Amino acid sequence: MDTVLHVVAARPNFMKVAPLWRALSRRGVPQRLLHTGQHRGEAMSDVFFRELGLPAPDLSLGVGSGTHAEAVARVMVLLERVLEEERPGLVSVVGDVHGTLAAALVAARAGVLLAHVEAGLRSFDRAMPEELNRVVVDRVSDLLLAPSPDAEENLLVEGTHPSCIHLVGNLMVDALRAHLPEALQLGQPGRMGLVPGGYAVATLHRPSNVDDAETLSGLVETLAEVARRLPVVFPVHPRTAARLRPDDVARWGREVPGLRLVDPLGYLPFLSLTAQAKVVLTDSGGLQEETTALGVPCLTLRESTERPVTVTEGSNLLVGTDPELLLAEVDRVLRGAGKRGRVPALWDGNAAGRAAEVYAAALTGRSPR
Repeated sequence: MDTVLHVVAARPNFMKVAPLWRALSRRGVPQRLLHTGQHRGEAMSDVFFRELGLPAPDLSLGVGSGTHAEAVARVMVLLERVLEEERPGLVSVVGDVHGTLAAALVAARAGVLLAHVEAGLRSFDRAMPEELNRVVVDRVSDLLLAPSPDAEENLLVEGTHPSCIHLVGNLMVDALRAHLPEALQLGQPGRMGLVPGGYAVATLHRPSNVDDAETLSGLVETLAEVARRLPVVFPVHPRTAARLRPDDVARWGREVPGLRLVDPLGYLPFLSLTAQAKVVLTDSGGLQEETTALGVPCLTLRESTERPVTVTEGSNLLVGTDPELLLAEVDRVLRGAGKRGRVPALWDGNAAGRAAEVYAAALTGRSPR
């Protein structure tokens, strides 16, 4: 059987590839793992491979970060050579980061069977670079693995042939369910002097929220106001850290002891924290999904989301960047009136098995069951 080449670039990719890797291994499908290097180093990459049980990458491009054009171009040049040498039967890409777009374009141009995990997600906000990545990757992919019915519907409306679409569910939830018991055993809240259910977790990394120092400062000021109500743990993404003003950080440290700016955490410690949080404040798409799977109220600091099922069915609420609205919703959570929702269909921990069946069928030329 031909080989599946998984292309990963950033932390959210790792959580989705890990269960798929295991499911394909159980079917005896040969696999190779290529890391473009968008997220690299111990905190942003290496620890995730260890905790998720992923093997070390077979291939590493080491492209690092940069502008959209720079990152995409570097991956395309290097990956073109890899495909000539490796000749995989199928290239599997995940999500919406720059490495995903680059790999999809190269694979499509080379005529290699291309699968997109997490296909069909749309925010309908073309100002988001991730939105353009998602649209383009879906247009050139042969196998589109949708995590939810709304994603499937988006693809159909865009003219994708139904035979290319496979509603498999959410692979990130597979990883969460598999690792949640181990994460809870870590007791991460206690290690940080926190009481389970008595703190908030915050993350910020979207360019629209962090690239402008003034905008970012205003958002963290709002987090500081939240921290006057309950402790806030704020693992700071490297992109965000580079734009925080040192004077602001020092002032928050003096004036708001409840606001804890900490280094990025590994997958298991972070899952331990979020699973036991009172509320999560974020601009992350993956956290919107994870909090819905966990039943933890999530306040998303964006005006739109590519994961509307987390709002219509789950525990997610869009609050934008309005400080008054955010604080009002935090107060609702503290009164016990926070949104809980329910777990969407097919977010059952078996998405990887369904996806692996699609891959195996495509590699052997048969129709998946």
